[in-house]
Amino acid sequence: MTKQWFVLHTLTGQEQKAKRFIESQARLQELDAYIGDVVIPTEKVSETKHNKKTTVVRKFFPGYVLINIALYDDEKKLIPASWRFIRDTPGVIGFLGGEKPVPLTQSEMDDIFDQVEAKKDKVRPKVSFEPGELVTILEGAFKGSQGGITEVDPDRGRLKVNVMIFGKEVPVELEYWQVEKALEQTPPVA
Repeated sequence: MTKQWFVLHTLTGQEQKAKRFIESQARLQELDAYIGDVVIPTEKVSETKHNKKTTVVRKFFPGYVLINIALYDDEKKLIPASWRFIRDTPGVIGFLGGEKPVPLTQSEMDDIFDQVEAKKDKVRPKVSFEPGELVTILEGAFKGSQGGITEVDPDRGRLKVNVMIFGKEVPVELEYWQVEKALEQTPPVA
């Protein structure tokens, strides 16, 4: 009996509830031998609302939970106790793959864990920007001004924007949270 990684499909927003239930009930029902880690891969994302920068935790795969579980015995038959336990978990719709779930490969799990580790300490902006887009500046000396993006540095969360000052286009370096995409995406006429 070997534990393998599977994907559980949950009701959206019920991922944490399902994880907590599995972890607590596996101990109470003495299924620790079958049930291993339960993981919800997440990343930190920054967003600006009402001129305030906030950081939120966002799920990589909303509506899904990863579980390390002994679902099949050595003869590749379903283990009724672990199968029934997961099927009866509140918030869980079922296994990805339906009645014959296929475990994730080790390389797939390594890729997921590598992504989680790489993003663990980095806060990623919720919005992405592209050169040429028009933005409105929300903070600083140029508040209310619009300009076109000339450079984007996603690693630092910064961008360069050309703003019109005294009839001349001047590059200004700003952080992502200091701007928002302009409603109208046509550059202003000088």
